[in-house]
Amino acid sequence: MAKQTKYIIVSGGVISGIGKGIIASSTGLLLKTLGLTVTSIKIDPYLNIDAGTLSPLDHGEVFVLDDGGEVDLDLGNYERYLNVTLTRDNNITTGKIYREVIDKERRGDYLGKTVQVVPHITNAIQDWVERVGAMPTSDTGRTPDVCIVELGGTVGDIESAPFIEAMRQFQFRVGHDNFCLIHVSLVPVVGAVGEQKTKPTQASVRDLRGLGLSPDILACRSALPFEEGIREKLSMFCQVSPKQVFSVHDCESLYHVPILLREQGMIDVLTDRLKLDALSISKEIVLEGDTLWAQWREFARRRARDLDATTIAIVGKYTYLADSYISVVKGLEHAALNVKRKINIKWVEASDLEEATMHKDPLKYHEAWQHLCAADGILVPGGFGERGVEGKVLAAKWAREHNVPYLGICLGMQVAVI
Repeated sequence: MAKQTKYIIVSGGVISGIGKGIIASSTGLLLKTLGLTVTSIKIDPYLNIDAGTLSPLDHGEVFVLDDGGEVDLDLGNYERYLNVTLTRDNNITTGKIYREVIDKERRGDYLGKTVQVVPHITNAIQDWVERVGAMPTSDTGRTPDVCIVELGGTVGDIESAPFIEAMRQFQFRVGHDNFCLIHVSLVPVVGAVGEQKTKPTQASVRDLRGLGLSPDILACRSALPFEEGIREKLSMFCQVSPKQVFSVHDCESLYHVPILLREQGMIDVLTDRLKLDALSISKEIVLEGDTLWAQWREFARRRARDLDATTIAIVGKYTYLADSYISVVKGLEHAALNVKRKINIKWVEASDLEEATMHKDPLKYHEAWQHLCAADGILVPGGFGERGVEGKVLAAKWAREHNVPYLGICLGMQVAVI
């Protein structure tokens, strides 16, 4: 009998960009420290087939996988946290699902039936998740014990409705002990006294339950740790036990989030909910998990230490949204920690270095050049179109003439040649 993969669904409420990707990645990492084999899927409800044609300013970085798939930046987080190589099939979009169903309809696979959102679209979503969740992972070649599925968007969005319904049905397909739902919500701090409010999370959970899904775990984002009584209040009104309510407050770095969740008992809750104790794991693999956790704690500790700083100027075209260059930022962070340095990034909009900006906005022009000139190194990443190319050329010229270390990626290398 084939091994049944267990599924953890991560949904989000109240606002978009709440941090579902980090919660999903951190949960996967904690499961790997137990010696489990983990894979991930990201569901994006937009109609695009993939993220390749999306503007970085609109949706953040387009992460390119080893198989050439152009996907959401969250898959980059999964690869970094879980140390796996994912494929384009690990990213599901509304466009991919509808294309698959329409292709089947054109071939006559549905034998003349009326093709509808339920059951045809929802079945296609479930089949895709189940197929990818059973694919052996790249790092071990073992069939996954657990598949983390991040459901993009916000509960209540029209575009995510078919995916919510698919997951409602999916919980019965795989069984109660193989399905766990983590709902990431917001506990805002309101007013001059800084009181934490639970109503947005209560409303979000009520919407989710109205759609047929009940959260097993609440991961509540907030600027500060829970005040006294907040956990109990959320437990009472959201129908989960207090131990299943987690305070995910702002940390010194994202690498501390897995530590924060583990300290609050996330592993115990998941073990109990998914019956992870029943899984057969060799002592050798368990030791690998222990080693991984020790390495992660050391990595996070280094990140928190007061190290000597190195300033790097990133001269780009999409600097107004830092997520546009998230892989570059993470690469710099990891490289700096390996040589026991702290990275200080100065964002320089390429067009601000150009002469036209000096006449239009002198303050912005001089500020951009001040950041560039004061940097210990200059990095120019890729970009598309003519805008900002002249500024990137000027940055490369400054680095060459003043013997400043320079790294050009894609277009950044091309402008260095120019």
